[in-house]
Amino acid sequence: MEIGIIGSGYVGSTLAGHLTALGHNVKIANSRGPESLAGVAEKTGATAVAVEQAASAKDIVIVAVPPTAMEKLPVQILSASQAIIIDAGNYYPSRDGENPELEGGLTDSEWTAKVLGHPVIKAFNNILSTSLASKSMPEGSPDRIAISVAGDQDEHKEIVQALINKMGFDAIDGGPLSESWRQQPGTPAYCRDLGKESLAAALEEADPGKRTQYLEMADEAIRPFL
Repeated sequence: MEIGIIGSGYVGSTLAGHLTALGHNVKIANSRGPESLAGVAEKTGATAVAVEQAASAKDIVIVAVPPTAMEKLPVQILSASQAIIIDAGNYYPSRDGENPELEGGLTDSEWTAKVLGHPVIKAFNNILSTSLASKSMPEGSPDRIAISVAGDQDEHKEIVQALINKMGFDAIDGGPLSESWRQQPGTPAYCRDLGKESLAAALEEADPGKRTQYLEMADEAIRPFL
């Protein structure tokens, strides 16, 4: 597949390495331009391109940027895309500033879909980048980590889940995009190395009445590192 990755941080760069290793044509971009990605390209085998080129990938576009960068993306290209768009980002008020729509009830990815004008699949946001980089295992391994995939397009979710499986992780259906808050920061499913059954239980355990509390707890935890 032709896969574009927008965002060259830990998650974006790690995904680039996994996907090129599987034989996909991966194009990676960031806001600083392709010349800043020479090291990432050399390490991962991905091609460094401009953001517009990554956004134009025909099969999958992975958006791994914070909410503050979302509205600066080439929305016209993304809104018209025929590709599956994956949102791998997370909202932290201390880093991203207050977002009334997110704090008013929209999930991170519902807001992303609204900004981009395109349906999105939520994935890769609830796993630590270190685990994503180093803990892939063959299918059937007893300690294999699972990743939750949420969205409203069943066919797209199935494609993303199959891709995750080939990358060395189990994948579970996290439900519709409206339920993707269950894998957002601070929830029981967030950034824990869980197997399929344990991850499914953690998603179910999340209390809708504690959504604000989950975010506040996660934001407080990350604040010293910002």
